[in-house]
Amino acid sequence: MTLFTDIETLLYAVSRLFLAPVMLLIALALAYALVVLGAFTVEAWQRRRSSHPDALGAHARQNGGELLASDDLELWIMQRLEWLRIVSRTAPMLGLIATMIPMGPALLALGNNDAGEVGRNMVAAFSAVILALLAASICFFILTVRRRWLLQDLRQLERQRTAKECS
Repeated sequence: MTLFTDIETLLYAVSRLFLAPVMLLIALALAYALVVLGAFTVEAWQRRRSSHPDALGAHARQNGGELLASDDLELWIMQRLEWLRIVSRTAPMLGLIATMIPMGPALLALGNNDAGEVGRNMVAAFSAVILALLAASICFFILTVRRRWLLQDLRQLERQRTAKECS
């Protein structure tokens, strides 16, 4: 039975090592989400005023004024949206990890009738998951809208290309 107890103790110790890096990643995800939200707000305002810089068009014309193929532009769109997708998918997982790691000490403290320790661990657990879900929600919203904007821009470029070829 001591081997099983030793394995449990080892797993517990290893999992505790990941709490600080996971919390740091959640903080970085939230900071990224807030920065991207600011940029998104500016872009939305510019699009509403029809004064936004045409990043897709500028990228499409990099080859000496010649338009890139649509699949190259789609790849550029995917690359541009990649971090939003990564953060929106991984932040909830990080939040779950940051919730589960403090639950062990909270349950141990509950067994020892240490309500203060239970509370401290639960606050850390729930704060982390709330911030992770907030970051994921912001990034998912921006990802969805920005994907639509970029695909609309791509469609407009393709129509311009078709009109040029027909004339």
